[in-house]
Amino acid sequence: MNDHEQRPARFPWPPVIYLSAIVIAAMLGIFYPLPWIGPPLSDLLFAIGWLLIAGFVFIDLQAMRTLHRAGTAILPTRGADTLVTSGPFSFSRNPIYLGNSMLTAGIGLVAGNAWFFASLIVACFLTQKLAIEPEEKHLGLRFGKKYRDYQKRVRRWF
Repeated sequence: MNDHEQRPARFPWPPVIYLSAIVIAAMLGIFYPLPWIGPPLSDLLFAIGWLLIAGFVFIDLQAMRTLHRAGTAILPTRGADTLVTSGPFSFSRNPIYLGNSMLTAGIGLVAGNAWFFASLIVACFLTQKLAIEPEEKHLGLRFGKKYRDYQKRVRRWF
């Protein structure tokens, strides 16, 4: 097996991408605030934001637990030893990235900052190009038909 098959990425892009998106959105919200929805809808959005943040915690912890139990890599810079299709991976091929997106959206709703949604779109695009596509190539080379069948059954995001 060559180095590319063993390691889908050399740099852990997703945490950097999502953390950058959150910081940039927060800074833009301070220096260039956008209009936000007023009460009572803002109160509902605030509550939804906290639900998204709780969903992030639940999905990420379950995904990491599932990967750990399968004895395979959690970090995006390490190759997969096992194709994991259970737990959160039964409804999303990328539940950790989905959870990170939920966190970003949730913080935006709680903070009442529309910049989070613009930064979320950019973060999802960058994650797709810099992490997901290389990981899919790695998994396809590593697991072949088994992975292609999984791709047919389970969507990339949700």
